[in-house]
Amino acid sequence: MEIPGVGPLLASAFVATVADAHAFKSGRCLSAWIGLVPKQNSSGGKEKLGSISKAGNRYLRQMLVVGAMAVIRYAERNGTRRPWLVQLMTRRTAKVAAVALANKTARVVWALMTSGERYREPVIA
Repeated sequence: MEIPGVGPLLASAFVATVADAHAFKSGRCLSAWIGLVPKQNSSGGKEKLGSISKAGNRYLRQMLVVGAMAVIRYAERNGTRRPWLVQLMTRRTAKVAAVALANKTARVVWALMTSGERYREPVIA
């Protein structure tokens, strides 16, 4: 089974760009390296999160977002069994949801690359 939104092009780009996933402490570190986490502007103890930082490999980030948009388009037309995605789509616009889903996809790919396991569809109760 393959990860939704990750096809052969994205998978090969991911492996070529991130040769060793163990170089990153966590999936969040990988997402930050790709540029899928919000920019932080903090002053005086007040935290303000802005748009994504856009650091890192532009091609990989674009491929992750395009894959996430495909998953969201499919979910809008045919429905989805993922409660997280359904709630996100009701609260946010499609493009903001796509960046959040791309971030989550990058973290899942990191987890699979570090553990060496295959992707399993989440069980929904």
